Amino acid sequence: MRASAAALCLLSGALSAAATTGSSPAAALTPPVSLTADDLSTWQTNGIVWSMAASTDGVVYAGGTFSTVRPPGAASGTSEQPAVNFAAFDAATGAPTGCSLSFTLSSGTATVRSLVLSPDGETLYAGGQFGSVNGVGVSNIAAIDTATCTPRQNFKVAVSATVRAIAVTDDTVYLGGDFNSVAGQTRNKFAAVTTGAALKPWTANTDDVGRAVEVTPDGQHVLIGGDFFTVNGTTSHALAVVNATTGALDKSYPGFIPNTSTVQDLTTDATQFYTANEGTGGGVFDGRIALDLGTFNQVWRDTCLGATQAVLVHNGVLYSGSHAHDCASMGEFPDQPRKHLLAQKVDDPKLLPWFPDTNDGIGEPVGPRVMAQTDKGGHHYLWVGGEFTTVNGTGQQGLTRFADGPDTGAPWVPNVSVSTVAPDKVEVNWQTSFDTDDGVLTYRIYKDGASTPVYTTTGYSVFWDRPQLRWTDTDVAAGETHTYRITASDGTNTSAKSPAVTAVVASAAEAYPARVIADGASLYWRYDEGTSTFAADATGGLDNGFLRNAPAYRQTPAAVAGPSTAIGFNGTDEYAYSNKRHNQPTTFSVETWIKTTTTKGGKIIGFGNLTMQNSGQYDKHVYMLNDGRLTFGVYSGGTRTVTTPSAYNNGAWHHVVATQGPGGIALYVDGQLRASNPLYTSNESYPGYWRVGGDNLASWPNRPTSNFFAGQIDETAVYPTALSSSKISAHYALRTGG
Repeated sequence: MRASAAALCLLSGALSAAATTGSSPAAALTPPVSLTADDLSTWQTNGIVWSMAASTDGVVYAGGTFSTVRPPGAASGTSEQPAVNFAAFDAATGAPTGCSLSFTLSSGTATVRSLVLSPDGETLYAGGQFGSVNGVGVSNIAAIDTATCTPRQNFKVAVSATVRAIAVTDDTVYLGGDFNSVAGQTRNKFAAVTTGAALKPWTANTDDVGRAVEVTPDGQHVLIGGDFFTVNGTTSHALAVVNATTGALDKSYPGFIPNTSTVQDLTTDATQFYTANEGTGGGVFDGRIALDLGTFNQVWRDTCLGATQAVLVHNGVLYSGSHAHDCASMGEFPDQPRKHLLAQKVDDPKLLPWFPDTNDGIGEPVGPRVMAQTDKGGHHYLWVGGEFTTVNGTGQQGLTRFADGPDTGAPWVPNVSVSTVAPDKVEVNWQTSFDTDDGVLTYRIYKDGASTPVYTTTGYSVFWDRPQLRWTDTDVAAGETHTYRITASDGTNTSAKSPAVTAVVASAAEAYPARVIADGASLYWRYDEGTSTFAADATGGLDNGFLRNAPAYRQTPAAVAGPSTAIGFNGTDEYAYSNKRHNQPTTFSVETWIKTTTTKGGKIIGFGNLTMQNSGQYDKHVYMLNDGRLTFGVYSGGTRTVTTPSAYNNGAWHHVVATQGPGGIALYVDGQLRASNPLYTSNESYPGYWRVGGDNLASWPNRPTSNFFAGQIDETAVYPTALSSSKISAHYALRTGG
């Protein structure tokens, strides 16, 4: 057992729409989250923290596989103090207390895998693989008197192998692990002893490792988790509920958890219990499950990939430690670099806006391994232990902690763009910011250097979904020049003002962009931003682009006449992807301008299922071959492509449009149809993102040397229709201003 204590739904379309006035200002933390994501100064270990327990008087005990502790900020190997697999800390300061114990083994590596306090707090039970505590002989389990910080001599029982989990009541100590005998009697993986160390008849034998044990709040049942497939001879994989007195099976879970997944941790609140799951191989379950304590049936489960190691409940929120990397199946973030700390409402698996982070660290490595919580000095503290060596991007090994305040982290500075496509107004667009513990942020727009904002609104954002917001300034006149800056605030902390962006108010509509919008573009990136991650969408769809790896901004001359600029991609790792995740488009057009001399080819525009790495599913794309010819392809039982007869890598701007609809696929260059096939009317069905400048091209015909396009790109648009040839030629004709 690990320490425990008795959704906001992600807003998407509504908050991707134009910003509105009158919104309530953001709060310092977005409820129900009540802990900040700001890590506090904490001592470190030189190894892995596997177990923790926290007392009601504000002491946090940590066990694991380490030999020293050192102050926060100290590099490994410096300012170290001995701490042999155990240390105790002040919850409020993060500094060691006077309690020092040494858990050792005569041969092999000792480790402390479980720490649990008795209900009265007078005894700390420790399990793991060790043979002595401060020189006192024990056998993989020990009881520590917390008042004196010494091993209890009246608690000794022989356990044949590692103890990985402990749960304690007033009179019983339940344990789980690798063992097959306790006190010389057969007990396979789970057992119970009295608080005086006498073996109890309680029997819950399993066929594989026990990793978690938790007593239900009513004391009538024991929840067990691990790697097992049977309990007392009955099929129940990874999870079971047994009788607290006899060990008899009360609830089995055959087929409930995939055979390739295990339960690593369990915790409860007053009405539910929760599992932390880890899988191996394909088709695994790595997420969390909430189950009702009355029926023992599932309430919800999330399907994030990235093994969960620890779960803990505080104020109606389930906090977890994992290495989640793909939550797309839940409508959350697609496969990308790992996130290690998450939060969810106890009655809703949607992710809440709480995203402190660690790295994977050492060992396996998976990052966090254990959590504990307690109160001290008027604050609530969440402690996290594990394999990590950084926290929130800064060096910090083995331990970290968070509290209910103060919130000190400011949101990111907004990325801002202005548009003057239409006359007599300025559209101010911005990419919503990110704050590690706030989803709802307040934005204030400042015009022409004024100290008072001209507009204030709120918007919801998380790290993978930062929707574009827009405010239209109509208090302008043709020919005027205006500047705009924006701040983001979480209610307590406010970002710096964004760099000033300048707009000259137009007296007439720009012909080319006006026609693109009029012809129904649902996404339209003009690439007029400076150095940021933002490509503003000029349509009402507000489907902004994320620019990755700092492409070359504001390239001139652009593809079409007017004040707009182009963007340059390096052909190696620079690209853009849409903020919005789209269902399969069955009828569509993609349009863009390209300018290149590359001989390595690369993807120009396409649809893929991932954003932060090359996609695993990808089609509906236009790519250049090494010889400069263009290919448009979809996947429908196989790759279906058409290719231009001529090359377009001559260093001039070229207009490229690809369409698919009931009439098949067609590829146009410079206003003329260059290749088509009326038989290709379908494409692969999967949700995904529009990507520009690069993505996977594996297994596609005449695959070029590079997945990424080296050259300039401009005026990228996507339509939910197959543009007619007349519209396409009209767009091309407007390149000079019309």
